[in-house]
Amino acid sequence: MDPEASLGSLSHVPGMGRPVPEAEPGLVQRWRSGGGELVELLSQVRERFGSIAVFRLGPAPTVLVTDPQAVQHVLARHPERYVKRSHRARLLIGDGVLAATGAAWKRQRRLLQSQFTGTGMRRYEQRITEAARTTAGRWGGYARTGQTLDVGREMRRFALDAIWRSLTGHPLDDGTERELAAVAAVAAALPTLPADVTDAHDAVAADLARIDAVARHAIEAARGGAVGPDGPGLLHVLIDAANERPEYTDRLIRDELVTLLVAGHETTATTLTWLYLLLDRYPAAREQALAAGDEGSAQRRQAIQALVHETLRLYPSAWILPRHATEDDTLAGYTVEAGTDILICPYLTHRDPELWPDPEHFDPRRFITPNGRPAHPGAYFPFGIGPRACLGLQFALRESTVLLEHLLPVHTLAFSSTPTKAAYGITVRPDGPTPATLEPPRT
Repeated sequence: MDPEASLGSLSHVPGMGRPVPEAEPGLVQRWRSGGGELVELLSQVRERFGSIAVFRLGPAPTVLVTDPQAVQHVLARHPERYVKRSHRARLLIGDGVLAATGAAWKRQRRLLQSQFTGTGMRRYEQRITEAARTTAGRWGGYARTGQTLDVGREMRRFALDAIWRSLTGHPLDDGTERELAAVAAVAAALPTLPADVTDAHDAVAADLARIDAVARHAIEAARGGAVGPDGPGLLHVLIDAANERPEYTDRLIRDELVTLLVAGHETTATTLTWLYLLLDRYPAAREQALAAGDEGSAQRRQAIQALVHETLRLYPSAWILPRHATEDDTLAGYTVEAGTDILICPYLTHRDPELWPDPEHFDPRRFITPNGRPAHPGAYFPFGIGPRACLGLQFALRESTVLLEHLLPVHTLAFSSTPTKAAYGITVRPDGPTPATLEPPRT
């Protein structure tokens, strides 16, 4: 988000709730002078003024919301009052479903939703498994040679292979992987790009051209009847839609393809990278997961899924969710006026000690032990909640679990260095390389 942008308005409306507590200007000024991350300011606002609080980065206020009931009110119960106006990645994903709004968003989401639940997901199970087997084979080679690998790159490679197979029916080849590295490059650059749209586009024009070329080639191949060894994929669903729906132009198909590439691999790769960094600090968590049951058992799968969930608690896929109030409302007893901007912050809700005891500690047992986690749906929402929750939730959890089922029993990692901080962009990612070698399992 642009900290200099106009951020809406907030005032007390007679007959409604009480005014929202407001952070003093000095807090923001000290943060500005220190050059810190936005999350640091939000953390200070939450700590000093509560789970619903106002702060000002410009002349108008923004309301920070981390309270679970208020989160559910905004995202799930009244999404028509709190709308999504734009997406920070629009430069990259165009009018894809993540950035779309209104009637267009409803049409696009309806088309894609069936692909990521129930029967739809079963179509992609084998493709995810093949991507995991490919990664496991590559890691077997690293183990034999002692070669250093970069964990972040490996996880991006796996996740990109899984989504590329699901989109096109083809395994990821080396040339496509090299060209699609531009997706991660643009995503990482987004927070630092100029505010002017033209200047921002010019700054990443070469990478966008590479992405467009890959998308154009894939669309042309699919439209020409080419089907990969895994059969037709999501891209074919989009092309078939174009035969009946004129809004599915080549540009919109490109935007949906790139949206699915971004959402389908960047978040998963980041989660898996954090998970391995956390296991390096908490090795007993790996041993506990593997001891939960035999290979292929429901108990072991549940324990591995708990590793993923606890990682997502600490590093949620969507760490901040902006919304805009379209009408006056009362939010958890506080007045919110139409035109106010809202920031929902899963990152802070997930680290609230009143909800999560010892919140900075990595403890996957929270998601296995009865009453180990808060029951309120607004207390844990790494993919959002409500009608705009991430479509790919089940896909992401499935690919993460399948990969870990292949890798965890066989390999442990020895990092030669680890990042010292996180970078807060579209996702929360480790800010630096993650070089490691493979060791025999610690059992």
